[in-house]
Amino acid sequence: MAVTGNGSDWVIVGASPDLRQQILATAALAPQNGVRQSPIGAVVLVGGDVDGLAGLLVLRERHSFDLYAPQALLDLVDENRIFAVLDPALVRRRRLALFEPVRCADGLTVTLIELPGKVPLYLESHRAGTAEAGPAYAARFEANGRSLIVAPACAEITEAVRRELGRADVVFFDGTLFTDDEMIAAGLGEKTGRRMGHVPIDGPSGALEQLAGLPGRRILLHINNSNPIWLLDSPERRQVEAAGFEVAYDGMEVRL
Repeated sequence: MAVTGNGSDWVIVGASPDLRQQILATAALAPQNGVRQSPIGAVVLVGGDVDGLAGLLVLRERHSFDLYAPQALLDLVDENRIFAVLDPALVRRRRLALFEPVRCADGLTVTLIELPGKVPLYLESHRAGTAEAGPAYAARFEANGRSLIVAPACAEITEAVRRELGRADVVFFDGTLFTDDEMIAAGLGEKTGRRMGHVPIDGPSGALEQLAGLPGRRILLHINNSNPIWLLDSPERRQVEAAGFEVAYDGMEVRL
């Protein structure tokens, strides 16, 4: 996910392992001029899983940018010596406090929102049983009186979560699995979606039920490759679209 408030200065949300591929496929993120120059001026971290951090290693080419994250995620980066390749003189660490808007680029502010979640797998004290509760985060971006929220991981949709999501014009929300037991039923794993810290799309207390009636656009992202909503002609895809949700795709652009 990349966000801009002026069309030229970009903020990346999360740093996935395939970030280099995504940058190469997106002309707006290509270097424009100068040496070690990039239109990516900031990265906002919203999760401590490998999928949300590993892409930072792609951004080590000595161009200057700001790294925004809650203190716990900044600590994760600084405690792992491999991220020492991100020279602090060039990659400035910026702590985000909950619900405090921060100007992160020209014309763009970011606000950190805490959601129910779980600790990253590599920090769990056990490998089985129930999930070890921990915070997940969403980022609310605002520019020119419009707003969007990026929430790729949420373990439970509480009333507080609904209230925050309902304030945005566009919500990109956790669409990892269609049903909670999807991975088990497909023979692809032994964990439910909730065990992995992801509320399912369908079923009791799922996203379709809990996010019904939100005033803005609702777009599902962070979709697992087992999820049948990828199939354009599947009953699950039709169910999602009939409920007023959209499915994100590579190269998708949303203008507010």
